[in-house]
Amino acid sequence: MKAGDKYQACVDALAAYAKGIGFSQVVIGLSGGIDSSVTAVMAVDAFGAKNVHGVLLPGPYSTGHSIDDALTLAENLGIESHTVSICEPFEAFEQVIRKSYKEKLEGLASENTQARCRMVILMALSNANRWMLVNTGNKSEAAMGYSTLYGDTAGAFAPLGGLYKTDVYEVGRWRNEQARAAGDVEPIPENVFVKPPSAELAPGQKDEASMGIDYETLDKLLIAVQEQGQSVEDACDALGFDIMQATGLLARVDSYA
Repeated sequence: MKAGDKYQACVDALAAYAKGIGFSQVVIGLSGGIDSSVTAVMAVDAFGAKNVHGVLLPGPYSTGHSIDDALTLAENLGIESHTVSICEPFEAFEQVIRKSYKEKLEGLASENTQARCRMVILMALSNANRWMLVNTGNKSEAAMGYSTLYGDTAGAFAPLGGLYKTDVYEVGRWRNEQARAAGDVEPIPENVFVKPPSAELAPGQKDEASMGIDYETLDKLLIAVQEQGQSVEDACDALGFDIMQATGLLARVDSYA
């Protein structure tokens, strides 16, 4: 399927779902990453800029460039944006827990609590304003379980849910090209495409390091084994990927299926 067809299918599905459950306005958490950026552009194409509300939710490890990218995206799209820091509620959670547990939240507990703070804020705004919360997850991250249950898995509908991470970059590039050809501002900042993907839940965190594989190889492996029915051995031979590592990754995928 061509990039434009993939993109339009996502837009149409999002619009149809919202209409079916009686929503005309949506809210999206804007991280400055590719997933939330493409989702926001799709939402504007589906509902119009005045009906899309972007929320920046910076935390203790958010980078300045990601905040700038999210603000630039909102400006390019002409959507309303709000900034609500999660630092204060996250610190409050830590303080309450330490009263009885006596330990500071670290590692995965700290990371997931940040994601869940974001979810609480987004759902509060959704409920208060009757905005449908749009999920920004993609197929690659879902396959790997690279998300937070009751955190960034929240949302009524995930327009990127059928797209691999590499597809998300592809349709984002396509949408920018369409804007450029029409003489309009490209909605997604270039930095969103070139910076390494990161959840920014820990210092120096990078998605591909956390997962142990780059998205391009992961997507090729998933397509070869799960969609084309290739054996792990054949897929690894074609990709030049270590079979032991691939077996471990696919076992992880199976556990989240």
